[in-house]
Formats: sequence, structure tokens, C-alpha cells
Amino acid sequence: MNGMIRLARCARLFLLIGMAAPVVLSQMSRSGGQQATPQSSGVDSLQTQLHSLTDVQTSAEGMDKREFADYKRFYNENAEPAKEIELGKAFLQKYPKSSLREAVDAGLVNAYIDRQDWPDVYSTADSALSLKPDDVDVLTTVGWVIPRVYHPDDADADALLTKAETYEKHALDVLHTMPKPSNVNDEQFAKLKAQKALQAHSALGLVYFRRDDYDGSAKELRQAVQDNQNADPADLFVLGVDLQNLKRLSEAADVFARCAAMQSNLQERCKESADAAKKETSQ
Repeated sequence: MNGMIRLARCARLFLLIGMAAPVVLSQMSRSGGQQATPQSSGVDSLQTQLHSLTDVQTSAEGMDKREFADYKRFYNENAEPAKEIELGKAFLQKYPKSSLREAVDAGLVNAYIDRQDWPDVYSTADSALSLKPDDVDVLTTVGWVIPRVYHPDDADADALLTKAETYEKHALDVLHTMPKPSNVNDEQFAKLKAQKALQAHSALGLVYFRRDDYDGSAKELRQAVQDNQNADPADLFVLGVDLQNLKRLSEAADVFARCAAMQSNLQERCKESADAAKKETSQ
């Protein structure tokens, strides 16, 4: 299942929010915790049935039966991430020239995310994208992860943000031109592309927020949450902070109120921020 995003796993990622002032978030760090997931738009089960959004179909024809059996074992093994990593690495070592190498790399990206092993997430994504630069699943997922686990003190912090921005912009370009896979209908394809676009805009919004580019961040996050019933509360919270910094307090209050109406670890923080923004607006 080449490049498949396992959205359920990504639910264990944390958008780590630093304990800044209750109204204005100055930075996000590893010190706190807010659970977050890529946007699903209700098509998770459909996506798990696809080999890839980019329509690379892999056939067992002409392939060593043992190789294909090992590949299916890697993707069908309902195991802990450590076991999946073991199977994936064994496959790559056993079949270094396999046409399925990129598919296994893409699967390993998700297993490393599950382990919160960020260096291996990034290096394995690099390997996958060297083989298939237009893999939308890898591009959007890793670009989404980077700004959420970012720490400004990391030696390669700026380079990672640039990588995330590059990944997501390229993913959006690919989404505009990609042909429809043969195994989905027009409606399914539109939903899948919309899901990926939401994830890309969410990621870009966080990248620009990390750079204190509040206007750029707000524009991207607006696209991620507008008309999105499954908006990420973290995206709404950061958008509210963007709008506060841009002195658009009435808009900020509305966004915080929307976040406060959703059950999440940010619910109380959003309620406090909404109240503070409304109070400041009235003064």
C-alpha cells in the first residue's frame, strides 16, 4: 500500500504547546501536550484501501513470489511499530533493488512516527522521496509532523522548517495536476485531494507561525479550518493567536470560541483566550 497514510497512528502525535501567557502564545515547545491528527475528512477507511494517492499500482506479475509475500507481510502485519520496523528493514536488506522499496520506505515513515523517532522519520522520508518525489502521502505527512515537533534550539531547526514548507508546497502542486487513480471514482478522488490539501495548509500555517509570520500563518490556517467540520483544535488555537498578533481581535475571539466549543486538551485555554479577546475588543 504504497505511501499510505495511517491516520489512526498519527493520532498519537503531539502538538506541544509551551506555557506562554494565557492570551498570546509566544512559542510552542516540547514541554506540554496537545493531541492532534491530520485532517481526515471522513475518508480514512477509503484511503487505507488504496495503494497510493499518486496511483502507483504494484502487481505480483513477474515478481519473485517470496519478495511479494514479504512485502504483503510487512503491510498486513498488525504488529507493534518495533515489529513493523524490523520487517521493513529486513525487506530492504533482502531486496535492495526491489521496485517496492519506496512503498516500504513510506510504510516505515509511519512506523517511525508511531515511535516518535524523528531522525528516522526524516531520513526514511528522504529515501522514499528520492525514489518517488511526488509521493503526496509522504510529503504531506512529514511536512505536517515537522512544525509540530519542532524545537527552536535544535541545530537544524530552520532547515527542517524549510523542508516542511518545501514538502507541502510541492504536495499542493502535485495535487493540482495528478491524474485520477483507476481504483477510485470522481467523488472519492475529490475527497482524497481535499483531505491532503487541508493537511498541507495546516502544516504551512504552523511553519509560518514558528517563524512569527502571523499573516502568512493566518492565511494558511484559514484554508485549513474554513468549512471544515473536523478542524484541528490546535489549528484553530494558533489561528486565534495569529489574529491577536495582527490586532484582529474580534476575529480572534470568534476563532477561539469555535475552538472552545470542541472537546480537546485546548478547550479551556481557548475559552480563556476567547473571553480575553472579547474583553479587549470592548475596551
